[in-house]
Amino acid sequence: MARPDKVTAVAEIADKFRGASASVVTEYRGLTMSQLTALRVSLGDGATYRVAKNTLVKRAADDAGVNGLEQLLVGPTAIAFITGEPVDAAKALRDFAKANQGLVIKGGYMDGRALTVTEVNQLADLESREVLLAKLAGAMKANLSKAAGLFAAPASQVARLAQALADKRAEEGGPAAVDTAAPEAAADTTEAPADAES
Repeated sequence: MARPDKVTAVAEIADKFRGASASVVTEYRGLTMSQLTALRVSLGDGATYRVAKNTLVKRAADDAGVNGLEQLLVGPTAIAFITGEPVDAAKALRDFAKANQGLVIKGGYMDGRALTVTEVNQLADLESREVLLAKLAGAMKANLSKAAGLFAAPASQVARLAQALADKRAEEGGPAAVDTAAPEAAADTTEAPADAES
């Protein structure tokens, strides 16, 4: 019969898996308690770091429907359950592992599949969501400015073309030709009623 404390631990870990947007499996061999505390602080509010027995993690992963972590659950294991921005937590873990050789990233789980160490590092290399959104906003603003310029261009081109045409006619004596055409048009309109009366 399973001990109640183990059943509770499995249920808690399974809930962590279900509530996490990503999880990173690590080995913490050789880290002191103060280093583990520093790691938890560096992860911030968007992630929790939990040391757990591999057998309990395997059962919890099965309960939560998380597959592909079995080969990672060897040796002393701790898992970062990420509820915030996965990129930020992956960066924090990678940076901490560089400074503290006792922390080894084994892999992870995100979007329904297991991640390799390389994929976790690639995730850490990405820019954060806020930076990407700022870049997107800047690109959209630049494109809107270009679009405004394109929409304004036809009107300004027509105005320049009309001015160039007026300048050309002025050089050729165009306004006089326009003035002489106007009385002829008036004469044509006066003749039309006379024809209608007869």
